[in-house]
Amino acid sequence: MTAPNSPTGPNAPTAPAQPGLTTGALARRLGVSPTTIRSWERRYGIGPAHHAPGRHRRWEPHDVAVLEEMCRLTARGVAPAEAARSALAASPDTPPTGGGAAPGPGGRTLAVGTVRPECRGLARAAVRLDAPEVARILRRSVEDLGPVIAWTEVMTPALRAAGRTWAAEGERYVEVEHLLSWHVAAVLRRAADRPDPAPGPAALLAGMPTELHALPLEAVAAGLADRGLPFRMFGPALPPEALVEAVRRTGPPAVLLWSQVARTADRALAARVAHLTWGPHGARTRPVVLAAGPGWSGTRRPPGALRPRDLATALDQLEDLLR
Repeated sequence: MTAPNSPTGPNAPTAPAQPGLTTGALARRLGVSPTTIRSWERRYGIGPAHHAPGRHRRWEPHDVAVLEEMCRLTARGVAPAEAARSALAASPDTPPTGGGAAPGPGGRTLAVGTVRPECRGLARAAVRLDAPEVARILRRSVEDLGPVIAWTEVMTPALRAAGRTWAAEGERYVEVEHLLSWHVAAVLRRAADRPDPAPGPAALLAGMPTELHALPLEAVAAGLADRGLPFRMFGPALPPEALVEAVRRTGPPAVLLWSQVARTADRALAARVAHLTWGPHGARTRPVVLAAGPGWSGTRRPPGALRPRDLATALDQLEDLLR
């Protein structure tokens, strides 16, 4: 029986809390796995500056700053060994100066699979809610790879991974998906804002009346701008009569209609658009409709419409029609 006033009794003083983050908490903050942190510590000497034997590691602010820099460098494609040397040299004992990333939800990263380093870095930055790094990776991806590869191999896998996690875990990761989507839209919109497109009639880009997904349309616009081709963007959820009126007023040689899911793929409306005509009698013309997006799969594609399977194919088809 333990005496009430002994060091191990119920009235024993509480041991002071250890400062700093545990490895698990740090992993959540950075959006990487604890195994990755332990591997970096073992291989490259990136570890807590103060570690008492027999106790759990505690990462103090300057330790966290080094690992945050390590994450930023590896997200940019720098080899881990080089990133570790640079991170240690840059701030071996300097505390963070604010503006660091917020902790990521849970202890997991987005499951992006086998992807480009830029996509892995983008997913990690998004989980950390590191908005400046998300924006930087996206800008560099479009500049270095072009909008087609940036969309296909960097943006889309990260967006799909965020969407899968959101769907599987309820409201977790919703903030990650929203942050990522906003920055993807911003960088694509910037890429699409190119002056002096080629002269001639412009393609018309629109989402079906009940379709709310806009990012694929932004990717098409960025790809057309990259090729110097003219377009008019009407965005998602364009009402039926507004779509018909836009086609009649602008006389586009090509109309790309995006549908993400089957319930938004209005086959009758697409066929109506395809049969609109303009021009003088004897020389009247019609637009070619591109039924783009997974919503048009199977028998939903309207007769005579093109069915591009990916962004690059859609751009090739649009270029052929516009030139």
